[in-house]
Amino acid sequence: MKRLFDVLVATAGLLVLGPLMLLLALVVRLDSPGPALFRQERVGRGGRPFTVLKFRTMRVAESVGEGRQITVGGDPRITRTGGLLRSSKLDELPQLINVLWGDMSLVGPRPEVPRYVALYPADASAEVLSVRPGITDEASLEFRDESALLARAADPERAYIEDVLPRKIALYRQYVRSRSFVGDLRILIRTVAVLLARG
Repeated sequence: MKRLFDVLVATAGLLVLGPLMLLLALVVRLDSPGPALFRQERVGRGGRPFTVLKFRTMRVAESVGEGRQITVGGDPRITRTGGLLRSSKLDELPQLINVLWGDMSLVGPRPEVPRYVALYPADASAEVLSVRPGITDEASLEFRDESALLARAADPERAYIEDVLPRKIALYRQYVRSRSFVGDLRILIRTVAVLLARG
């Protein structure tokens, strides 16, 4: 039932939001040189890697590097359009394609990059990676201002690894243990409400 719901909603979303996504892709291209989409390897269900899609929000030379893989408020790598896309979460819209491909679900633990998944405790890794990652979840709502939070830290990446990531993992595990269709609907409704409030 969850997979059928994902496919139906993702298909409807792409049909309804298609014109907006095309417009956003054009704006991204006009704002700075490079592709409209940003592709990055993330870890999915069963530990299998997949390519997550987002609208590009950083300059190309700095968005593809192997350095820090988190962003903070006022990050100089972020373009003008990128800042707006990130604050509104519109940069995540292309992940509806990931949902159709079966790499992701609408609701589920957010997919992390391999370097951070490698830091998961073994038992947590097995549990969190037992389900498809999602576009939104409780951790996304809890840490919706993550960039601003990390910007206040002396060492943002260390703060992410030592403080934020363990709290996210706890929320991921809680979701896996108590997930339900009704629970997913509640998270989706809360996500939409938060996005509308920010707009």
